[in-house]
This record gives sequence, structure tokens and C-alpha cells, in this order.
Amino acid sequence: MQDPDAKELDRLLQQAFDTASKLYQERGFQRRIGFGSRPALISVDLANAWTRPGNPFTCDQEKMDGEIIPAMQKLLTACRANGVPVVHVTTAYEITDRNAPFTDMGLWHDKIPVDVVNLADKDLWAIDSRIAPVKGEYTLLKKRASAFHGTELAGILRAANVDTILVTGVTACACVRQTICDGLADGFRTIAVKEAIGDRVPGAVAWNLFDIDAKFGDVVGVDDCVNYLNGIKAQKSAA
Repeated sequence: MQDPDAKELDRLLQQAFDTASKLYQERGFQRRIGFGSRPALISVDLANAWTRPGNPFTCDQEKMDGEIIPAMQKLLTACRANGVPVVHVTTAYEITDRNAPFTDMGLWHDKIPVDVVNLADKDLWAIDSRIAPVKGEYTLLKKRASAFHGTELAGILRAANVDTILVTGVTACACVRQTICDGLADGFRTIAVKEAIGDRVPGAVAWNLFDIDAKFGDVVGVDDCVNYLNGIKAQKSAA
């Protein structure tokens, strides 16, 4: 169960952000980037090390089980019904010895315990079975925070003529945020699906979604995203 103090913190943060939004809007921030015509769903690190209890990377379980996974299930149903590409992103490392002179962890292990997500333990980095990939969906293995940094993601999206990415997953303060920032920088319309983004730390989701909405992408509710996805097939037929 989530600590009641964390819920109160989120309430107070939202109150502060509502006030701050007025300042941003007066200065021309919080413009809408909007949906394009060729979306893809990018699901970041919704793998067992993050979605299940007992790992250093474990995220807020109440939100994960009650909000993020159900929101993802709605999105996946809509994507699969309408032929929208889905990329499941996960993170793992092959050389997890922190004393090794060479490792695919780079220097990140000097800040966070990435060494616990060992490529040899597939269960840790496997996508949560409740939202498991189906045939035709791609699982991308990344080594850094952003799903774009040093990966093939931008290339495979452009090859499919994707212009819009719906980004979900964890964590709001790191991998989701970095993916959204890099997605916008690479020329994609960036949509953060509000109910499908989580974190480990109280307040981190509220703050990062507020800041993303001001500068780097549109924060949109899952039902609006599902309605958009369900209109894609009709839009293609009309064209």
C-alpha cells in the first residue's frame, strides 16, 4: 500500500504545478505538439525488475498494478486492433563485474546498481507477462537511459514512416523522460501517456510530467490516446 504521505505530497505538488502552469502559459510554454498520422507505442522498461517487487529497480507497486499495467493493456489492445507498431524496451548488461576493465555498463554502475540486471537472468529483463509482446512487436535492449541513445530505434521508426510516439513506462525521472526528450530532438511528435508512467520515488511522476508537458511533449490521458489509436484505421481508409 502506498504511504499516505506520498499521496499528500502528490496532491500538494499538483496544486503547485497548476499555479506554475499559468506562468508558463503566459510566457508561451505548454504549446501542443499534437498527434500525427503514423503513431507507434514505445513502452520503456516495463520488465520484471521494474514491475515486480524485490528488486532495487522496483517501482511503486500500487500504481504499477492498479494503473500502469491496466493502462498498458488498453493501449496494447488498441494498437493491435489498428495495426500500430509497438516497441517494448528493456535494459540489461552482459558484463556486470564492476571491477572489469571493460563493461557494457560504461560508468553508469558508478551511480546506480545496473549490475543487478544481468543479461544471463532473462526473467529480470523480460517484459512483464501481463503486457507481454506478441508476434510482430519488437523488443529493444538498451544500455542507457534513453531508448534512442545508441540504439536502432529512430531508424526502425522512420523506416515505418512513424511520426508520433506514445511513450509509457518507468521511470518518469530517467528513462521515460530521456526517451521523450530524445524523441522530440529526433523529430517525432512526443506523447506521454499519463496513467502509464511511473517511478520509485514519491512526487517524481507529478514533477516530471509537469515539466515534460511544459517543454518536451504532450501529457495525454490514456482514454484520449486509445480514442486516437482507434481512429487510425478509419483515417487510413479515408486516405
